[in-house]
Amino acid sequence: MPLIACEHCASVQRRLSLRRGELAACERCGTVLWRYSRLTLNDWLAIALAGFVVFCIANAFPVARIEVYGAQRSATLLDAIAITWQQHHWSVAIMTGTAGFALPLLQLLALLWVLVPLARGRLPAHKAQICRRLGWLRPWSMVPVFLLGAIVSLVKLAGSVQVHVGLGLPAFGLLAVLLTMLGRLSPRALWRHAETAGLAQVPEPRYLPGHVLAGCHACGLVQDLAEQRPDEHAPHCVRCHAVLHHRKPQSLARTWALMLTAAILYIPANVLPVMHIASVTGDSGHTILGGVVELWHGGAWDIALIVFVASVVVPMTKLLALLLLVLRAQRGDVGGLRSRTRMYEMVEIIGQWSMLDVFVVILLSALANFPGLMRISADLGAAAFGLVVVLTMLAAMSFDPRRAWDAAHTNGVLTHMKESH
Repeated sequence: MPLIACEHCASVQRRLSLRRGELAACERCGTVLWRYSRLTLNDWLAIALAGFVVFCIANAFPVARIEVYGAQRSATLLDAIAITWQQHHWSVAIMTGTAGFALPLLQLLALLWVLVPLARGRLPAHKAQICRRLGWLRPWSMVPVFLLGAIVSLVKLAGSVQVHVGLGLPAFGLLAVLLTMLGRLSPRALWRHAETAGLAQVPEPRYLPGHVLAGCHACGLVQDLAEQRPDEHAPHCVRCHAVLHHRKPQSLARTWALMLTAAILYIPANVLPVMHIASVTGDSGHTILGGVVELWHGGAWDIALIVFVASVVVPMTKLLALLLLVLRAQRGDVGGLRSRTRMYEMVEIIGQWSMLDVFVVILLSALANFPGLMRISADLGAAAFGLVVVLTMLAAMSFDPRRAWDAAHTNGVLTHMKESH
């Protein structure tokens, strides 16, 4: 059976066949490496095709329609992005348009590009490049976050105007489910399907003195990676030709830079208003916490709690968790490695949910756009908050949890020990 390298501790293990209900976890750090799936390539292709059709429906039909004194306004996601752009909040429009529309579309197209030929028993053209791009796209596709943002927006408006749910909202709900399912089709999983079908080679590496075994970050192939001298170029994967690194270069320095920048921007993101409301009764600006308080006083305490967790608790948790991980890695601390690995996984999972408030702002801008009566627009706080989300996600991607396990190995600490949870 082929070899597999854990992404979080670099332990190399042999991949075994699983039965229904089973999963394979790294014996060193406990990370789930892969799960049993009874879905065939044809099943995955059907899900991807359904996702593409639902994506078109979700973006073609309005998410909601509101009525104010006889005037009506409906909006799709693309309407919200266009209106935000017209209001000269270009950075907010670019971030939301990329995460909510462009990247999910590219993710579905990339999956279809790979799955259609694989289901027919042949390798797709440019499979290596497409799979690498797919690996970059997956963390930034934020349809579930937009769905939650749309629900929050409608709850905010329901207290003052008449709200009608459009076909786009349930379509986005179904799309979020389908994309969550397709999220299991990582580039490594696609290569494993190709291996199982006999379409991709799996050369067995030989361990030689002075060499190390490393898994390709793009296709997962474990290969013999010679220790590189500073004057040598980085090697490339023999299968997909991605650049191979024993460890992420300058991991701690990059993580520090991104994390500190995000921490600085987090101040204006919370102090400055994220949206501006102009109505016949006057103008007002609303911060993130102000919006939470407004929802709470309006009786929507459950939605207020969701917004508070997504927009306040999650960013603070990410920054503090990353700070702890970086400091302990920098000191060479080898204690509690399994719990630190779980913490890093948590940071990766929750990363995108902080974009919730930014999606709320752009949808409110599109729906509550009645010149002379009421108008909502994004403000500087939304741009700052969106940048905080992007920077913290990049910081988490730059951090390399394998270095702590390297330090444990160097110090002679047993990595197979059972740690108390």
